[in-house]
Amino acid sequence: MDKNTVIGLVIIGVILSVFTIFNQPTEEELKEKQAKTELAEKRKKENEKGADSETEKTDESTSDQVETANTIVAKLGEDGKQLESEGFLVFTDTITKKDTLIAPKPIKEEVNETVVEGEIIRLENEKLIIDFDTKGGQIASVQLKEFQSYKDYAKNYNAGKSTEVVNPLVLFKKGDATNHLVIPMDGKELKTSNELFTVKSKSNDRIVFQLKKEGNQVVEFIYQLNKDAYDIDYSINIRGFAGKVTPQNVVLNWDASMRKTERLFSEQRRVSTICFKYQNEGFSWLSEMGDDEEEAEDKVEWVNFKQGYFSSFLRPENGFSKTGSSFEIKNYKEGDDKNWSHIKDFSTTMNLNLKSVENASIHMNWFFGPNDDAVLSSYDSGYDDVLNYGWGLFRWINLYAVQPIFQFLSSTGMGLGIAILLLTFIIKFALMPIQWKMYTSSAKMRILKPEIDEINAKFPDKADAMKKQMETMALYRESGASPLAGCVPMLIQMPILLAVFRFFPSTFSLRQESFLWAEDLSSFDSIYDFGFNIWMYGDHISLFTLLMAGTTLVYTHINSGNMQTPQQPGMPNMKVIMYFFPIMMIFFFNNYSSGLSYYYFISTLISILIMIMIKKFFVDEEKLKLKMANRKEAAAASPKKKGKSKFQERLEQMQKAQQEQLKNRKK
Repeated sequence: MDKNTVIGLVIIGVILSVFTIFNQPTEEELKEKQAKTELAEKRKKENEKGADSETEKTDESTSDQVETANTIVAKLGEDGKQLESEGFLVFTDTITKKDTLIAPKPIKEEVNETVVEGEIIRLENEKLIIDFDTKGGQIASVQLKEFQSYKDYAKNYNAGKSTEVVNPLVLFKKGDATNHLVIPMDGKELKTSNELFTVKSKSNDRIVFQLKKEGNQVVEFIYQLNKDAYDIDYSINIRGFAGKVTPQNVVLNWDASMRKTERLFSEQRRVSTICFKYQNEGFSWLSEMGDDEEEAEDKVEWVNFKQGYFSSFLRPENGFSKTGSSFEIKNYKEGDDKNWSHIKDFSTTMNLNLKSVENASIHMNWFFGPNDDAVLSSYDSGYDDVLNYGWGLFRWINLYAVQPIFQFLSSTGMGLGIAILLLTFIIKFALMPIQWKMYTSSAKMRILKPEIDEINAKFPDKADAMKKQMETMALYRESGASPLAGCVPMLIQMPILLAVFRFFPSTFSLRQESFLWAEDLSSFDSIYDFGFNIWMYGDHISLFTLLMAGTTLVYTHINSGNMQTPQQPGMPNMKVIMYFFPIMMIFFFNNYSSGLSYYYFISTLISILIMIMIKKFFVDEEKLKLKMANRKEAAAASPKKKGKSKFQERLEQMQKAQQEQLKNRKK
């Protein structure tokens, strides 16, 4: 052992020795311990003699007294009853003759805790199946007759059977949702979800629940299904609470845990949130990505639980009050029981804006249905705002250009795959003049490339950057070419490219519609499932994504001749970036809607074909080259007519300023 180890062991030994010495029991402690031992032995002998004297058992919670229970008896008074002192029972030890105070054993009262069980009552129309629970007089579950979950759809599709709806789609089941009043009264809260309602009346499309409390206090919930519709009328009647309840404190709580219905659970969860419309501030929503909550900032016209392709709207006749209204959404943590079956927890507290609780009636409308533009727009309440078609310009393009064309094509009865194909042709040929302009500009840049290379070689130094720029701009002006001529048309096309990125994933009509090998155009198409997940890619191969990336790579290669290699060190090489982009698309789009990947694939393929057609039949590069040469000669022959542009004047001023700075540095 080394020196440090020996020293360490010595120090540890000293510490243990000192600790042992200081913790040795004193002489008094030893005597007390011996006395206790002798007393225990004496009591043991007493027990062995079979003493039959009646003893009282102590509270099981005092374990140190259980051992002496046989030598302790109740101390009785003159009246024959056990003595008490400050709430404790008095006992006496038959050996030591000392009194002991022991807490009385609590008497377990037999409480008849009855669990209230409600009765499920079902109403349905042509579109909805709604189960009501008499416990709480609330909606227990909602099913949509015309739709089914992806699980049921895929089961029939893969078996080659009809994909018609057999099992209706379940938005939520019993235990997933509650709608109840919270009425603060007498320092407590009356929550109607805990109360058992009676059925006052019932018909095929209407049910009235009633709750009677003290005196003439009554709460009624009335549900009326509308014929062949996704909505129901919901009314609340409150009577007899005057003097005991403040009207402004009565709120309606609506909570729900929506069920998984789509193929890609992560995507359905990603776009699910709570949306709401303020009276003055307009449409708003909570975060789609994480947990979020918000206190109402204005009077609320309606609130919506949006979950991918379906929604639940609650719209009051006179709006919910700002004060006391709030919205909250929560995601499930890993390990939660609902993490693989439910989307998120939706929760709202809505102030009913009551003026009186003596005889009040509140009328609302509840919608449970698809996020289909035609359906939502028919309610004329701004429900279609929940469709995520993008913001600003992108939303306008979708609403007033892409969507009308697509709806017209799909209304003819053709397959939606063919409708997307025709939509792509229409958009691309409408943009053909722009692509023609882009190709002409790129052709001019190819013709000028040798001369631009000569200018770059002529001014290799950084100090001559301004001279190089001025001479390059002069060449562009004299030949009639412009590097920006190809960028402007691209900027015109970009909004459309980005608009359709939001259109297809938000279009309800693509849901569970098959095309070629894609079983569902609203979800990814898989030609091979790995059985395990690859980080950043997924657990499958999407063929439409591969085709899209392949055509994008070809299109990039065709246009790579127009891209110049950066002359200055540190500048990014656009050729490398443009070739890298199609590869990234394989990872980015693998889990996206196959309808979107299919559109981009067809769009890029048409762009390649249009470019080939323009090059072969419409634009003769030799004639264009001759035309540019003639223009340069005319500009050289008439130097007086050649004026300086404002941009060139600015470049000259910048060059002069740069030269002055260089002179000052040399000094």
